[in-house]
Amino acid sequence: MMNRVILVGRITKDPEQKMTQSNIPVVSFTLAVNRQFADQSGERQADFIQCVVWRKQAENLARYVKKGALLGIEGRIQTRQYEADNGTRYVTEVVCDSVQFLESKSDTGDTTYEKESDAADNDEFYETSKQLAAEEDLPF
Repeated sequence: MMNRVILVGRITKDPEQKMTQSNIPVVSFTLAVNRQFADQSGERQADFIQCVVWRKQAENLARYVKKGALLGIEGRIQTRQYEADNGTRYVTEVVCDSVQFLESKSDTGDTTYEKESDAADNDEFYETSKQLAAEEDLPF
């Protein structure tokens, strides 16, 4: 049997990290994924896919990702159920094994990154490493 999902889309709101009772970080989020075709009126449609990520990746997602960020995820579809006031509720979601950030912070216009970058430009070691990386005679 095979259960693999690969999606590329934009996160619909800022992720919020929660902790389980056993102190494991978890983030649930919705990924908006465009369909490849337009509807009858010519407008593109999107699917909103529920996703969940655990542990260190959850911490990284909560720390570095904001609403609208482009993400690539790989994982598996999983269903679960729980009891609510109005009966049994069923949830289908993608449990992410891997999350890739597909844009740099400068692409999203994050001003906090720009402030950190300005501070790094004043650091002589950072400036030297930038010059070394810019040289054309690197062996790769």
